[in-house]
Amino acid sequence: MGEHISSVGLDVHKATIAVCVAEAGRDGEARFVGEITNEPAALHKLVAQLGRGGQELRFPHEAGPCGYGVYRQFLSRGESCVVVAPNLIPRRPGEQIKTDRRDATTLARLHRAGELKPVCVPEPEHEAVRDLLRARADMVEALRKARLSTPPEI
Repeated sequence: MGEHISSVGLDVHKATIAVCVAEAGRDGEARFVGEITNEPAALHKLVAQLGRGGQELRFPHEAGPCGYGVYRQFLSRGESCVVVAPNLIPRRPGEQIKTDRRDATTLARLHRAGELKPVCVPEPEHEAVRDLLRARADMVEALRKARLSTPPEI
């Protein structure tokens, strides 16, 4: 059963997603597929193309500023997807050059090897409350700075 599981590393950005597939097995090839647009239709087409022949797919991607939309799209389709914190991804010492292609390949290989630790993804309601609290904290800080910058009335 585990012989037909491929890890599909995704490096997600606002407009594009870099895709790399690490074939099943220890010696399986990790190949860069390309970039797709960050749209539900493109993700649906990707899953259809890569899942041919009964291939089970698992999708790891880094947590980032784009939110959890891709994660929720995969879950709604019944696909296996995990979100990984960037600081928990093992890196080689001295590795400084980051590209979308390298990030997607690294995610696919490490996920296939079981080296990635997923993070907890909040429910949409919890995420909305967190965004509201952050906005309030920003406004309180802006108000405090405004009060300090105005000269006192005499």
